[in-house]
Amino acid sequence: MLSAPNPVSEGAIPAHTPDVANGKIMYNAAGCFSCHKPGPELKDADQSLPAGGMALKTPVGVFYPPNLTPDPETGIGKWTDLEFVNAVQRGLSPEGQHLIPAFPYTSYARMKTEDVLDIRAYLATLQPVVSPEKPAEIPAPWLLRRGVGLWKHLGLDTTPWQPDPAQSASWNRGAYIANAPGHCNECHTPRNVFMVPDMSRQFAGGPHPEGQGKVPSLRDLVGRGKYKDAADLTLAFQNGEMLGYENMSSGGMGAVQTNLSKLPQADVEALADYIVSLK
Repeated sequence: MLSAPNPVSEGAIPAHTPDVANGKIMYNAAGCFSCHKPGPELKDADQSLPAGGMALKTPVGVFYPPNLTPDPETGIGKWTDLEFVNAVQRGLSPEGQHLIPAFPYTSYARMKTEDVLDIRAYLATLQPVVSPEKPAEIPAPWLLRRGVGLWKHLGLDTTPWQPDPAQSASWNRGAYIANAPGHCNECHTPRNVFMVPDMSRQFAGGPHPEGQGKVPSLRDLVGRGKYKDAADLTLAFQNGEMLGYENMSSGGMGAVQTNLSKLPQADVEALADYIVSLK
């Protein structure tokens, strides 16, 4: 059946010693907290933890991203490495159900599996929070999930990201962050009639994923006078509107800028190197 799940097999999980420090970097690069922040019912919980429950509005309905803390009953404390990788890179729940691609596994599929395992290792160090999952407010969820299974044959490319040997190490690091954990394509690349990113117009901007307004193009930012150079864009990523960079710390970019400001200096510079190279 075309809509059947296509999970990663146990044998495809590499032997890996988790690196918690790298997991924290990847956690911030992937923007995990931005969607999995605590909902209003958790007002007494630590608001820095990805306990889930905050409403995520999309054109097809409202989702409530789940608890990523290691609580064994309501979080991911009992998940295996394989279950975590299949959720992040194949969009499958531990029960084998298709996850709606409001969760950007279509970009995370391009990540190094070792980086995904490092995120899991970092999440395991966090304080557990009891935060039961809330059902999504979407019409006919069983039918929608089956449709997602069919859509994955068009919209889920599981080819790992590959470096460009003609480019510098910094450029390649930035390209990896942008195209895999950073999932910039999810908002900044327009989609075709099947809601698949149109890579012939990569980063050219498009409709906002929440259904209101537009997301700007990332191409030719220097030529269009948005930034002076890569160093200027680095400062924007790190400081946002605090240093006068317009629309960098508010709106849809607000959470992204906050996440980027937590990355190591070299990673922010690498991302800027890559972005300003887009013509």
